[in-house]
Amino acid sequence: MSRRVRRKVANKGKDGVVSLSCYETGVEDLGTERNGVVDWTILPDDTVIHLFSRLNYRDRASLSSTCRAWRILAASQCLWSSLDVRAHKFDTTMATSLAPRCINLQKIKFRGAESADAVIHLQAKNLCEINGDYCRKITDATLSVIVARHEALESIQLGPDFCERITGDAIKAIAFCCPKLKKLRLSGIKDVFADAINALAKHCPNLIDIGFLDCLNVDEAALGNILSVRFLSVAGSSNMNWSVVSHLWHKLPKLIGLDVSRTDIGSTDVSRLLFSSQSLKVLCALNCPVLEEDTSVSTIKTKGKLLLSLFSDIFIELSSLFADTTKKGRNVLLDWRCSKKKDKNLIEIMTWLEWILSHTLLRTAESNPQGLDDFWLKQGAALLLSLMQSSQEDVQERAATGLATFVVIDDENASIDCRRAEAVMLDGGIRLVLNLAKCWREGLQSEAAKAIANLSVNANVAKAVAEEGGINILALLARSMNRMVAEEAAGGLWNLSVGEEHKAAIAEAGGVKALVDLIFKWSSGCDGVLEHAAGALANLAADDKCSTEVAIAGGVHALVMLARSCKFEGVQEQAARALANLAAHGDSNSNNAAVGQEAGALEALVQLTRSPHEGVRQEAAGALWNLSFDDRNREAIAAGGGIEALVTLAQSCSNASPGLQERAAGALWGLSVSEANSIAIGQEGGVAPLIALARSDAEDVHETAAGALWNLAFNHSNALRIVEEGGVPALVHLCLTSESKMACFMAALALAYMFDGRTDEFTPMVTSSESSLKSVSMDGPRRLALKHIEAFILRFSDAQAFAAAAVSSAPAALAQVTEKARIQEAGHLRCSGAEIGRFVSMLRNSSSILKSCAAFALLQFTIPGGRHAVHHASLMQGAGAARVLRSAAAAANAPIEAKIFARIVLRNLEHHQVEHSI
Repeated sequence: MSRRVRRKVANKGKDGVVSLSCYETGVEDLGTERNGVVDWTILPDDTVIHLFSRLNYRDRASLSSTCRAWRILAASQCLWSSLDVRAHKFDTTMATSLAPRCINLQKIKFRGAESADAVIHLQAKNLCEINGDYCRKITDATLSVIVARHEALESIQLGPDFCERITGDAIKAIAFCCPKLKKLRLSGIKDVFADAINALAKHCPNLIDIGFLDCLNVDEAALGNILSVRFLSVAGSSNMNWSVVSHLWHKLPKLIGLDVSRTDIGSTDVSRLLFSSQSLKVLCALNCPVLEEDTSVSTIKTKGKLLLSLFSDIFIELSSLFADTTKKGRNVLLDWRCSKKKDKNLIEIMTWLEWILSHTLLRTAESNPQGLDDFWLKQGAALLLSLMQSSQEDVQERAATGLATFVVIDDENASIDCRRAEAVMLDGGIRLVLNLAKCWREGLQSEAAKAIANLSVNANVAKAVAEEGGINILALLARSMNRMVAEEAAGGLWNLSVGEEHKAAIAEAGGVKALVDLIFKWSSGCDGVLEHAAGALANLAADDKCSTEVAIAGGVHALVMLARSCKFEGVQEQAARALANLAAHGDSNSNNAAVGQEAGALEALVQLTRSPHEGVRQEAAGALWNLSFDDRNREAIAAGGGIEALVTLAQSCSNASPGLQERAAGALWGLSVSEANSIAIGQEGGVAPLIALARSDAEDVHETAAGALWNLAFNHSNALRIVEEGGVPALVHLCLTSESKMACFMAALALAYMFDGRTDEFTPMVTSSESSLKSVSMDGPRRLALKHIEAFILRFSDAQAFAAAAVSSAPAALAQVTEKARIQEAGHLRCSGAEIGRFVSMLRNSSSILKSCAAFALLQFTIPGGRHAVHHASLMQGAGAARVLRSAAAAANAPIEAKIFARIVLRNLEHHQVEHSI
């Protein structure tokens, strides 16, 4: 079958320029699939050009190299009329390679001084518009060369970052070289003197839009000489002489819009400008403290002119510009954009208003002055959302950035204002942001993703984002080849993954694989991307199911690579946290062992405990703590210098955060499960810092320090060290004062180990290296320890319940005692056969207090439902504990606590024996 179709194709005209035209051609078969393989080369030319228009310049150049036909199409003038290189490394080499395609380039957006230097190498003589940000290092010389090479420039915008190294000399160069200039907006220039401004007035007759924003000194009188100006902004500029302004600028014959936002202008000068100027229609004075504090401000007569300020309803004021009174309320800007009949002059005003409003709102959000909560809640959020729907891309970007910024009240701790965040949800705000994130322009994708990320710190907004499909959008953006887009999308997934309810959805959307791939894709020189990706993976790894997906996707290798090679502390911290969370599921998956087996993982984490940054040390110690639950990891950490590193860390963190203290002690606790490691920790000097940590005010630190000291005290040499270093009073203090029952319990067990007689047996046998410990007097510390062990046990006894249990063997009576005595967290402790054997032996001790303590400990370890209760019961049965327990329960001279606890342990053993047989 054959048919005739009309197709647009690219024809090569003069100078090799490709233009679009239409012609008729006969096509035998338009099928795009041949033998199951898609043939992209037979796509219509206009379709290919449309596809090219959706690609960034690198992808365009890469795709155009595939065949001659596409190379011709890729050179089409319509594809290279504008260029946005902000997200890419744009240097001289890249500019030179792009130059043949940029002969007819008219607009360029760039970022930073290196990119500015490269612009001239594009050889785009017809360039009309340049827009640069991150301009702090751009110099007079660079800007002068740019304007000298591009005399057709009509628009120059540099900001909103301060142009700290640009002076009036560059402005004069602009004036001399750019006679067609219509728009000049520069931010943060120190001095804009009269000679520079007068040069603009003389040589740029078409200059209608001027912005000297956030400048230190601007010559007000000279600005009055630019008679062509229609729109003028000095927002944020200081040291302005408003008396001169009000007496001169009203004489500007064509001035329609004036922006004095974020300045110290007063009501008298505002009133004079509005009253005296014949042409002025709009005066924007947002966030002007002097004006807003003036009680007479409400009496200003505007003479029908528009005054935008924080004390006015901006939407209502904007609606007064339109003859059509139906354009009112918060949709006034949208209604204007959608209207079919537009006044040309009004288009100019509205276009300028959108730009200066977006700029002022962003700057105000960045400085976050006090007292604006009411404005943000009632107007600011709605204004930003409305500006996000502008037809001007830079206005949309700035509004999205403002939205991301105005909710943040503490950037260091990622704290946001919940009321502001939830104000965005009104009127479909989340959907608007997500729609912007779905657009094909990468600059907008990046800023919208940043807004989603910051807003999602609030749980209610995060829920709304998820319900509107935001997780799928962010997962898709995280795969972007644009680093800025990928970074902000990963940040959004990081914040959303804080909520347990969102983790599965992120995994289902392919977010885990996308995040892991990001680490490999941007493995060097992209710290922001890596930190966001590692942070998101850390949150996801805390979930059992997601942690498995992280490992399957190659996350272990990726995170270890970061821990080993990345030097940025933020990345190191998140990578270590992610590895810690991956290793926290030892009972349910094999990730703990997998992390330990990854080449260089343990060595890297040990090295990170020496980092100068506390957050990195904390997360690295936490990872080593979790990894130490695996036997092979535990010994590998010790062999890799982990004991020395962690003891050093414990010695240095007495004044550190509770989080670091907890993890340092916890890692030593985990390593000390092995008796060889326990001995090594004592010899390395680990006892003293653990005792110091036991005196911490933090409950979590109590537990880990007490746990480590309990393990250390099992060894006679360490027990002597604990006594010598003043550990007995510290452990007694824990027993008396800690709010943590677990800390009290383990402190009591450590004291019991130290004074159950084993230390006395080994004291005569100490080695020469331990000879200094032989002179320690044990009597006083022993009495102190036993007194408070007894007091601790009695905290869990109830006289009435014990009396009932003493005269009755009924399960209910024993259950009542058990319930009173139970320490819930103790069920997570896992003891070795040697430790269980020691408690069983302690039941025969001559001290009635230690008998009670041993019976109490064995009760905790065998309570049905405990994680390791069956394991402990098996060890006890193998050690013949039942006979010893029956003897203790029947002993006439044993305290009632020891008897009742022993009977409960016997009942627990019977329960586990029956359960095992079933």
